[in-house]
Amino acid sequence: MKIALGTVQFGINYGIANTNGQVDKLGAKGILAHAMSYGVDTIDTAIAYGSSEQCLGEIGVDGYQVITKLPEIPDDYGNLRIWVERHVKESLNTLGVKTLSGLLLHRPNQLLDSDKKDLWSILLQLKSDGLVKKIGFSIYTPDELDKLWDSFQPDLVQAPYNILDRRLETSGWLQRMSEANVEIHIRSIFLQGLLLMNKDSRPEKFNKWLTLWSDWENWLRENNSTPVQAAVSFALSDDRISRVVVGVDSLNQFKDIIAVANNISQFPESFHITDTRLLNPSEWSSL
Repeated sequence: MKIALGTVQFGINYGIANTNGQVDKLGAKGILAHAMSYGVDTIDTAIAYGSSEQCLGEIGVDGYQVITKLPEIPDDYGNLRIWVERHVKESLNTLGVKTLSGLLLHRPNQLLDSDKKDLWSILLQLKSDGLVKKIGFSIYTPDELDKLWDSFQPDLVQAPYNILDRRLETSGWLQRMSEANVEIHIRSIFLQGLLLMNKDSRPEKFNKWLTLWSDWENWLRENNSTPVQAAVSFALSDDRISRVVVGVDSLNQFKDIIAVANNISQFPESFHITDTRLLNPSEWSSL
């Protein structure tokens, strides 16, 4: 199963289309149990996801591969090695695991900071010590790889990728990473839920792209497809992608995703856009 369970909603209220708020522990337990019964074996979390790691640790993650992320390193980090090792060991303890399947940098560009030149070697040592199996980056745009690739060879890269946002493909990085045997995980396949919203629930500030939404809704209607089915099918259709990280705020939502996980469709190129004002949620507040 290529679907991986994203757990940001287990720790904070997240997503523009999230009407249920943060998932409580009982709800999270039901989602985890259902995920495992369908062959989902990977959990994605992060230290920065509020109480997500704590929630997962209290429920138990036996049988899962757990990937977490180091947060942005603050200015007052002190000794870098001690800072990194403390956060990793705290995550291991909180999650109740002996080894992390993956450890990603939430701000990998910090590898280029002059005062953090030892960061990568620290991560490699954690891997050598058996605390982490794979190290890598969580990126927001493929441009980040242009700066990092020659100096740091990741085992794993997580990046946004969806019907509208195909920059990972058009930049050439999807193919390049695949040829280098880098494990590729994609996220934001619903664009934080924006792709699932209809014209009545979509915030007015996104009306700048009315033609796009109209084309999307017409295509769905003509192909007798739901937004979830289309978005999941697109994400699963590329063999170079190892895992598709999906975050959910309810068990029913997760069941809907699993139910359509093997429906593959073809998608028109007109849905591929490059406007970062829409593709990058961090820019939405300025719309």
